[in-house]
Amino acid sequence: MENLKKRVLSGIIGLSFLILVILKGGTLLNISLLIISIIGLREIFKALINLSIKPIEWVGFLSCFFIYLSIYLDFNNNMTMILIALILLILYVVNDKIHFIDITSTFFSIIYIPYMMINISYLGNTKYIWMIFTIAFGTDTFAYLVGSTMGKHKLSPKLSPKKSVEGAIGGIIGSLITTLIYSYYFAIKPLWLIALLAIIASMLAQIGDLAASKLKREAGIKDYGNIIPGHGGILDRFDSIIFVAPIVFYFTKFFL
Repeated sequence: MENLKKRVLSGIIGLSFLILVILKGGTLLNISLLIISIIGLREIFKALINLSIKPIEWVGFLSCFFIYLSIYLDFNNNMTMILIALILLILYVVNDKIHFIDITSTFFSIIYIPYMMINISYLGNTKYIWMIFTIAFGTDTFAYLVGSTMGKHKLSPKLSPKKSVEGAIGGIIGSLITTLIYSYYFAIKPLWLIALLAIIASMLAQIGDLAASKLKREAGIKDYGNIIPGHGGILDRFDSIIFVAPIVFYFTKFFL
């Protein structure tokens, strides 16, 4: 009961802060995303260390600053990632203690968290940014409600025993409903494309959730951290948002 109270209270505080940051946008949004990316990167590095992998942490954290600094310098982040890859390869060549798995896991972690997370910032001060959260939260909420009441068939027993096929379908339907309501209210058209986005992004959100669960299982940890009381770490709360953000950005860029 005490844990539930913590979970609800921290959820309300987190949601209130999220709404404030998105409404304010600009520098506050970018700084918030930078901090979240750094914490998330630290969490995944700790998980990798449990797997006897030694990520190049200073390269990862420095990459966060360069990726978000590119917003103000109008610098292409694809070039940033190429430079990061070159730095990691140079370190691999000159340092005998660094193994290939160390640099590849570092590079993947940078792509997985700051590089994908920055897409939220690209949608800042637009009505599309809220679609990231209507899809992610709609998926999570409806998947939980449907799964806990009607779930009978396990979706992935080894990775996440509590998740069910019924819950996954409920999550997709929930994402579809919440996103269509939001889009109709703010006159985002065509609705059939919005529906397609909601379905695709909801499926990817759930894959993102399962991927994060698999890494936790392999690393032998229950949560990525305890920074959010009752919820765990940053990655425990943002695992689906990380996957949804780039999909919404590129979908809206090319089709809406």
